[in-house]
Amino acid sequence: MLLRRFYDDGLAQASFMLGCQATGEALIVDANRDVDQYVEAAAAEGLRITHITETHIHADFVSGSRELAHRTGGTLHLSAEGGEEWQYAFPTAQEKEAGVQAVLLRDGDSFKVGNVKVDVMATPGHTPEHVTFLITDTAGADKPMGAFTGDFIFVGDVGRPDLLERAAGVADNMEASARTLFHSLRRFMELPDWIQLWPGHGAGSACGKSLGAVPQSTLGYEKQFNWGLGVTDEEEFVQMVLAGQPEPPRYFAQMKRINREGPRVLGAVIEPPLLPGSQLPDLLAKGALVVDLRPAAAFATRHVPGTLNIPFNRSFATWAGWLIPYDRDFYLLLPDGEGPGAANHDLALIGLDRLAGYFHADALQSWVAAGRTLEGVAQLSVDELAGLMADGAVERGDLAVVDVRGASEWEDGHLPGVANVPVGYLTDHLDELPRDRVLVVHCQSGARSSIAASLLRRAGFENVVNLTDGYIAWRDAGNPVEQDGAGSLTDSAGAG
Repeated sequence: MLLRRFYDDGLAQASFMLGCQATGEALIVDANRDVDQYVEAAAAEGLRITHITETHIHADFVSGSRELAHRTGGTLHLSAEGGEEWQYAFPTAQEKEAGVQAVLLRDGDSFKVGNVKVDVMATPGHTPEHVTFLITDTAGADKPMGAFTGDFIFVGDVGRPDLLERAAGVADNMEASARTLFHSLRRFMELPDWIQLWPGHGAGSACGKSLGAVPQSTLGYEKQFNWGLGVTDEEEFVQMVLAGQPEPPRYFAQMKRINREGPRVLGAVIEPPLLPGSQLPDLLAKGALVVDLRPAAAFATRHVPGTLNIPFNRSFATWAGWLIPYDRDFYLLLPDGEGPGAANHDLALIGLDRLAGYFHADALQSWVAAGRTLEGVAQLSVDELAGLMADGAVERGDLAVVDVRGASEWEDGHLPGVANVPVGYLTDHLDELPRDRVLVVHCQSGARSSIAASLLRRAGFENVVNLTDGYIAWRDAGNPVEQDGAGSLTDSAGAG
């Protein structure tokens, strides 16, 4: 038996190839949209992709299962658990006629990939249709060695049961899903302690609140040290699993719909055209969205007014999904000499397929050459802010401070009297923010607040200042903090 793990850092997402060298067959589990990596890896091992499956309908990335089935002819193996509302809408009748086939899976079913047996275990809670796959290499064993757990059990954490309500809009679902998850965990814990766990996400994913960075674990180890498996009281578990979950990115709702209905088959990611800088003014005048991918410091020094800054780093896909609309074209502004390939790849992974073109940073020179002015984002140190607040700037109405961290971070400690609006929800609360005073935004260390500052500037806020180094520097400097919730701008900011 052969097992290979693929990991996307930007999504903190794992997918897997399971192969039987004796028969040359391979199974792909939880494929993302970059299907070339699986096709190339299988070919390198002398394998054919004959089986394609996923643990559940994903919310954080576009599934590559449909694309892979079209590309390789492998048979889809899809969950039939969860009730009618959670059934896959593909393959369609037309796809079946063209040779794309699917096998529907229920709890207790099994199938074989060569000599490797795959047993299906329904593990609902994160989602109703979620299944876990138990793997037995029958060439040398009659008991399973491991399990693909998807978003059910992670290293150090368990899948969050609140996404359907908070991200997909399924009303009054969180508590019931939490109880379902509890019982799924109890059932799974009856398996032998030696079972290896191969989860679908690692540290940094929004699919849990305390995921570990280690790529795999064992059931026995997680029984000892995973809080979710250690809580034996159902009421306590429900309370704990729902507390402190990070805000689900807005694009999660799109992903659930796309992955249920069937992602568009791309064939290949098309590279957008490089546009001359002279086109940038006209596009912005027409209201086009131009996303500047340069580092926050470069954007703060000088940028074209009306552009949105989302630096191209490990968090790029997350913030792009939060802030770029799915229903309109958009453009990128890249550092000179850099192509759009890597960014376009990350955008495609979350279904943002309407990238219409890109500019290089020389567009800034074109902007100036046309007689226009570049802007910057003012920066404020924690010492300067502490002095202004001590001097009564907030009370006089000269200054307002907004914390754009997540709600759970804010609850753990925040600047006295400072309101909280997580950066992903800022556009929902623009009317509640003051435009007649200096508006200081801050996050934990300065990264998210830089994005927030650019968003507010684009929305017409003229006096926006970014607090460099953020809450961590404020707290470490010995400045006062609160934990009592006073000063919240809106109770719903973290639940949108």
